[in-house]
Amino acid sequence: MRILFLSENFPPETNAAATRVYERACYWAKWGHQVSVLTSAPNFPHGRLYEGYRNRWHQVEEMDGIRVVRVKTYMAANRGTARRTLDFISFMVSAFVAGLFEARPQVVVSTSPQFFAAVGGWALAAVRRVPFVFELGDLWPASIVAVGAMADSALIRGLEKLEMFLYRRAACVVALTQAFKENLTGRGIPNGKIAVVINGVDLWRYGPQEPDAALAQTWHTAERFVVGYVGTHGMAHGLTNVLDAAERLRGRDDIAFLLAGAGAERDGLMADAAGRNLTNVIFMDPQPKERMPAVWSLCDVALVHLRNSPAFEDVIPSKMFEAMGMGLPIVLALPAGEASTILAADHAGLHVAPEDPEALADAITQLADDRGRCRKLAGHSLAAAPRHSRETQAAHMIAALEAAAAGQGGSVADIAAPEAN
Repeated sequence: MRILFLSENFPPETNAAATRVYERACYWAKWGHQVSVLTSAPNFPHGRLYEGYRNRWHQVEEMDGIRVVRVKTYMAANRGTARRTLDFISFMVSAFVAGLFEARPQVVVSTSPQFFAAVGGWALAAVRRVPFVFELGDLWPASIVAVGAMADSALIRGLEKLEMFLYRRAACVVALTQAFKENLTGRGIPNGKIAVVINGVDLWRYGPQEPDAALAQTWHTAERFVVGYVGTHGMAHGLTNVLDAAERLRGRDDIAFLLAGAGAERDGLMADAAGRNLTNVIFMDPQPKERMPAVWSLCDVALVHLRNSPAFEDVIPSKMFEAMGMGLPIVLALPAGEASTILAADHAGLHVAPEDPEALADAITQLADDRGRCRKLAGHSLAAAPRHSRETQAAHMIAALEAAAAGQGGSVADIAAPEAN
């Protein structure tokens, strides 16, 4: 099958959308499908071009059997609204134009949370007269209201109408969580056209390993109980709460918090930690995708963290599955919902209330002081990882794409099911 996929983020970028699209597409290419990805030159999250790349109108490379077409965009850091919206719209337009000159696909797919990529994908599919599939990674625009990036307004209501238009016009929707599906069916989208394919882990990339000696020496993590947050430091993640917990554990010299990644809030968090003299918080420079297992190897516990907002009850962060692949116990600090249900079913860690530093500090202390319990949770976490295999999910999603291409997008609901059991 010939697949044309629109995703503004793609490796060497390491955010959740880039990783998800790339890892699934690797399997599709391996299985003989022709996969082309329309994306931008890598610049996320700082809005600065990665070394070795140029922001050109059209450049093509091959990555693990995937044809990667990079288009020119207006680059903006992952903060604020106006410039970031220009970034999104520029990709929508550039990707649409570039897609007109690609070989005619059998299906066009777009992924959110970059919502305007979905608009470009729908328009491109309409012009090329092929089915359009919307991979729903976030309930946008509801999520931008939830983090305070925009207030509820007439503009938001207009975007919600556009959102519903895209769901209705899609041959099918591939939702990352069951809650996303329930949200859509509650708003009138037929159940049959929504498949659920959750996030997961590429098992061959991740596995238990001894701490990386060079990284441990560089970041002074040896002989400490390390709580690792690995991922974007953005508005949605509420990481000030982690600093508050670290302040409560200031007297525990054996416990350290490792925050690895980049994002709009990172500089402010670093300044805040310095102002409080939090010597138990380590900010690691962003690392490339291939170094993620080495970063995780420094950690005794994986921290998965989001703000306290009802919008995040529906989210299943991909980093929890990477942690399972590494055999790490998980401390989940986010609203109760699908993620906490999966964690409980897998017996893979502890769930605490979001933005409650006392509860977070207490959970970390429990694990640091009871290494037997920590090891038991780690074993459950590793055992659960195969249930969340990226390869299985890639097979589920390609089945949905094949159904859409065959004109059967209205009957994809049973193709894939949540893997929480």
